[in-house]
Amino acid sequence: MAQLFMVTASILAGLSVAAGAFASHALKPQLSERAIEIFETGARYQMYHALALLFVGLMVTQTEIPSIWLRVAGFAFIAGVFIFSGSLYTLSLSGIKWLGAITPIGGAAFLLGWGCLAVATWKM
Repeated sequence: MAQLFMVTASILAGLSVAAGAFASHALKPQLSERAIEIFETGARYQMYHALALLFVGLMVTQTEIPSIWLRVAGFAFIAGVFIFSGSLYTLSLSGIKWLGAITPIGGAAFLLGWGCLAVATWKM
């Protein structure tokens, strides 16, 4: 589980850097300032939660018995990145407004992840 979380975190972090660079260089001339802002919010939250996922992976290596709370936290962070950041990327690139209604589901996944991480660290 630790390896899965740490590899996924590394990939998500690298893709976040690539997305930020893509927004700054390739998208600026093509999208509105608001669309760039939305895209960059997705990249920023992707990086935050890639780092959180990396931390979860490291925590899994520090416990003798893997905690269900850590597993749920890790998968919630992954789901949050795909739903929250993915919906923001798609919204900014496509302009499809109803995608904004999906974004809070990803935010709820992030909150679930942070809550589970809090419980897991409390129990250690």
